[in-house]
Amino acid sequence: MSTVLDTEKTSYLQVLNKEGEVVNSDLMPKLSDDTLRELMRRMVYTRIIDQRAIKLSRQGRLGFYAPAGGQEASMIGSQAALNKDDFILPGYRDIPQLLFHGWNLYQWVLFSRGHQHGTEMPKDLNALLPQIIIGAQYAQTPGIAMAFKLRGEKRVAITYTGDGGTSQGDFYEGINFAGAFGLPAVFVVQNNQFAISVPVELQTAAETLAQKSVAAGIPGYQVDGNDVLAMYAVTKRAVDRARSGEGPTLIEALTFRFGPHTMSGDDPTRYRTKELEHEWEQKDPLVRFRNYLEQKKLWTPADEEQVMEDAKNELNEALKKADSYPKMTIPSLIDSMFEVLPSSLKAQKSEYTGKEEA
Repeated sequence: MSTVLDTEKTSYLQVLNKEGEVVNSDLMPKLSDDTLRELMRRMVYTRIIDQRAIKLSRQGRLGFYAPAGGQEASMIGSQAALNKDDFILPGYRDIPQLLFHGWNLYQWVLFSRGHQHGTEMPKDLNALLPQIIIGAQYAQTPGIAMAFKLRGEKRVAITYTGDGGTSQGDFYEGINFAGAFGLPAVFVVQNNQFAISVPVELQTAAETLAQKSVAAGIPGYQVDGNDVLAMYAVTKRAVDRARSGEGPTLIEALTFRFGPHTMSGDDPTRYRTKELEHEWEQKDPLVRFRNYLEQKKLWTPADEEQVMEDAKNELNEALKKADSYPKMTIPSLIDSMFEVLPSSLKAQKSEYTGKEEA
């Protein structure tokens, strides 16, 4: 594995082509049949949740939502390479990674609606909330990774941003700090070709985003982000490298979002051509991996139907639970800000409730 990955800093890495054929057996990860099926299950599940979320957003039943359709392989493949105690610092589109790392589906619904309980992460979930500020998670990641290193813990911090995030100062500061101190961190850039409406070629003159790692003195790899096996293999190598004390890695995942940037009024037809969308539809990560598994007799239409049904049922249950959850109030919001309220917040709460706070 290391021979394949260490040949060139900006190597383009792929295991499956768009037809689902193996084109790089050297990079092929050694995964059981059950694990291969689980990767497919998670991608189908993510696609269905995403499709339903778009509809729910249009109905006003969800708040903020950034569609993930088309990026399932980069999300699922990379998260699957982590241990449960590794730490995820997500961007706002990275809901699937959090769900499969332990976030509750109903809490995600509450989070999208702005409910405070949606921000109460389960105690066994090693992750921060989805970051809304572009690239800020790249500056936070070295801090968490530094803590792991100082404590002697064999844990890794992984973070995600889009191609637009690489234009932020936080991106450079994060990878530079991590490189300088040899921290156990993995930086993933999901290059979905557009920072809202700005194409990647107008964001940078660099030939690839992966090569931005050179200035930080860390390895950088460009991966077919629609190939779940390549994403797993490269992320696993980067995670193992970080865990063993060899330092951070930058991964550029070439992918494409099928939907709008967010459901907050973005219209991709104003800046993307039908020809470009058709080109990327031919690279659909689910179609590619489905073809591969069907050739190996590991996946059937019945399997897929079952996952689709499960996803719909689980989301319906999550919606019911979120709908029945106690409404947020100003006093309860104030109470949730600190374990012991400072005097300033006690005064605000008293002013609102008309009752003196102890």
